[in-house]
Amino acid sequence: MTELLRKAFERVSAELPDDEQDEIARRLIAAIEDDERRWDAVFALLPDQARRLADQALDDFRAGRTEPLDPDKL
Repeated sequence: MTELLRKAFERVSAELPDDEQDEIARRLIAAIEDDERRWDAVFALLPDQARRLADQALDDFRAGRTEPLDPDKL
């Protein structure tokens, strides 16, 4: 867990009543599930393109043309 997420959870748990904490949790879970459904739909509609992109990404990785993801640089 990142430091920022830990702080957010600590703050929410310390400052909000249980029902509001549950609402935040429901919204977070719904957002995650919604993102997963959207990605699934995209890949289902474009299986050939998705496979080509995945193959290209693997080729780039194996050839050393990639670098680790740094979330702080996004």
